[in-house]
Amino acid sequence: MQRSKAPGAERPSAAEYGSDVIVEVLKELGIPFVALNPGASFRGLHDSLVNFQGGGPEMLLCPHEEIAVAIAHGYARATGKPMACALHDVVGLQHGTMAIFNAWCDRTPIIVLGGTGPMDSSLRRPYIDWVHTALVQGNQVRDYVKWDDQPGSVAAIPESVLRGYRIATTEPQGPVYLCFDVETQEEKISQPMDLPNVARFAPPASPTADPSLLYEAARLLVRAEWPVIVADNVGRHPGAIKALVELAELLGAGVVDGGRRFNFPSTHPLDVTLSREEALADADVLLGLDVVDLGGASSGVKDRSMLDSPLYAPLTVIHISLSDLLQHSWATDVQRLHPVDIPIAADTAEALPQLVELCRKELAGDSTRQQRIEARRQRVEAMNKQGREKVQQQIRSAWDLKPISAARLYGELWELIKGRTWSLLSASGRLPVRSIWDFTEAQQFLAGGGGGGLGYATGSSLGAALAFKGTGRTCVSVVGDGEFMMTPNALWTASHHELPLLMVIFNNRSYYNDEGHQEYIAVQRNRPVENKGVGIHITDPDSDYAALARSFSVAGFGPVDDPAQLRGVLAEALKVVDSGKPALVDVRTQPR
Repeated sequence: MQRSKAPGAERPSAAEYGSDVIVEVLKELGIPFVALNPGASFRGLHDSLVNFQGGGPEMLLCPHEEIAVAIAHGYARATGKPMACALHDVVGLQHGTMAIFNAWCDRTPIIVLGGTGPMDSSLRRPYIDWVHTALVQGNQVRDYVKWDDQPGSVAAIPESVLRGYRIATTEPQGPVYLCFDVETQEEKISQPMDLPNVARFAPPASPTADPSLLYEAARLLVRAEWPVIVADNVGRHPGAIKALVELAELLGAGVVDGGRRFNFPSTHPLDVTLSREEALADADVLLGLDVVDLGGASSGVKDRSMLDSPLYAPLTVIHISLSDLLQHSWATDVQRLHPVDIPIAADTAEALPQLVELCRKELAGDSTRQQRIEARRQRVEAMNKQGREKVQQQIRSAWDLKPISAARLYGELWELIKGRTWSLLSASGRLPVRSIWDFTEAQQFLAGGGGGGLGYATGSSLGAALAFKGTGRTCVSVVGDGEFMMTPNALWTASHHELPLLMVIFNNRSYYNDEGHQEYIAVQRNRPVENKGVGIHITDPDSDYAALARSFSVAGFGPVDDPAQLRGVLAEALKVVDSGKPALVDVRTQPR
């Protein structure tokens, strides 16, 4: 019998059924896990994950599809590599859409697998197969994935999975959705197949910068009186951070960390994140690096309304980013269109080392510029010191407040984990944590990201904890109570799979963000401000999240509202995490 040849085929496949082929290719790609809530539309795939060639990739059972996608998201943020999740036909896909949108906004690679059908309507079971089958299921998420596909035969599966992986991991990265008809999954293979060599389908190298534009950027930066660097998503590739530090030191320029990833050490004297507006006020050249919202990053912003002040001007803007290469029009995550004088479409991991060398050549032998840079460095370092002192004063004034302040919570946590290898996976509360914790490397800060919808932080924290399991890294996640209540059942997955994670609930008993909006509206309309918490406060009854944790066999501590007791309780919870299991501490807090 003639063997069925796949493009780039290298060796015989051992698959007996269509879903076996999916699993074979996932294994070849090195996908370690598939997070899922079980569903009949991928029962063939489920069987292959369990029984084909000893099983694998390993399944993580989740009580909700949004949690499954968020776990894959958090894993990818922690490792830079995609994992997979599986969503049951139409209904499971709809449950997971918010989490897929989060991954899209964060430009994070995830392989979303789905099942559908039977597409042949003559084979459908009455009612249930009809309401759970879509003509083109990818339509549901096409506006916020990089690519979707629904291969029509077993022979087409390898190409679909390989192309999906390559698209997801090609910069700018993002989620993809691959849907498999149940007939295709369950079809018995009658003709031997060959399996492709996945190494021949690797993603292309990231784009490099136009040399002439990069040279002009270097010239402008070297000649600037007060250049400022704003970095927002540089830390997605940790290797780029070293070049950013070199550039800042070479220029004596202040750096604002936008916070979507770790971008710049909080301990560095050129870090002016805590003095952003002051640093930008006199800027004549702004270098943006992977900045999602240039307008917001370079302006004064009022918390609850439009721009509080005009864009800082006159200002020459340089922006190195790949964002223009991946835009859809369904959601306006493109942000405000901001003027850019030197737009450079390149991966910052590739462009920054080149920019450093060009700036170094421009400065060579110019003692006058070196003196100016040294004077600027001293001013930036003074600004850094003033910004930190201002926040430290706020911390001291809030230290003994009851309920517990964000300053006290993060301060006590820091005292307990600062001697460890650690990661902060989520950070609720408005306190600039950079003012307390020393962030010096990319994997220490994995908070942020996503599309701003509640329900993301718990699942993504579990995904990162999964990535770090067995490494000795202490994972800490501070999650708001409103955020946590969207997906509290994720604790079951944490317990069942023994994911070592210290989860702290920032329990201010309110969907507090909207209180500010209601206060703003009340003031604008001359209405009672004291009513701002109606329909927002999470009280009557007050929730006991520690008791909820214990119901999932997760060690639960609290509620704690006495600041004097906080460190001791957190220390006890850390002992559980050190034993390889999750723990939750319910902390009653100030509103922010």
